[in-house]
Amino acid sequence: MKYGVVVFPGSTCDVDAYSLVKDVLKQSVEYIWHQEEKVTGFDCLILPAGASFGDYLRCGALARFSPVMKAVADFARQGGLVLGLGNGFQILTEAGLLPGALYRNTSLQFRCQDSYLKVENCDTPFTREIPPEQVLKIPIAHGQGNYYADPETLRQLKANGQIIFRYATAEGEVTPAANPNGSVDNIAGVCNESKNVLGMMPLPERASEALLGSADGKLIFTSILKYWEECRL
Repeated sequence: MKYGVVVFPGSTCDVDAYSLVKDVLKQSVEYIWHQEEKVTGFDCLILPAGASFGDYLRCGALARFSPVMKAVADFARQGGLVLGLGNGFQILTEAGLLPGALYRNTSLQFRCQDSYLKVENCDTPFTREIPPEQVLKIPIAHGQGNYYADPETLRQLKANGQIIFRYATAEGEVTPAANPNGSVDNIAGVCNESKNVLGMMPLPERASEALLGSADGKLIFTSILKYWEECRL
């Protein structure tokens, strides 16, 4: 399987994503500079975390105009897997590839801490290897992770099974106290209707080995690999 890690000016977690794929998953991976206009030959694209373009204007608002984003959109429309992590999630919403928007945390403070995620849909390319009852321990690091969708969009997300992760307690209870940023309905990650584009604010690449305090994030990437293997049969 071949991954592409899209790099924007200011990206800070592109190396984390690259190292995860190369050293932990033992899969092929290449960097893709934001000025590239083609993304051929890849099976999955990762838009990594980090302050692309310095987070000027709004997080992801400038990156969505990079030439590579048209190619990313075409790749997604053709069924390619796209994973946006942190700032990558913000870019995907700004580009219209995912519904909703990300605002400043309600605390108006940057949050860097472990979070616990309840998996709401285990039937996607990104979650099929995650046991339905498992609560994931994955860190967050953001100041603008407050996910919002208007009531009608939220209704559609629920009806279509597009809400993938919700912030929860370590026991899997979705409570206001478990919400680190004020996201509507405790939403931590959503996908598109076709389920091939996922955006999430928690950072699974930082929870891919036990040495890091949790290996739960690796399950998202092994799910992608399993899906790819099954598609080849």
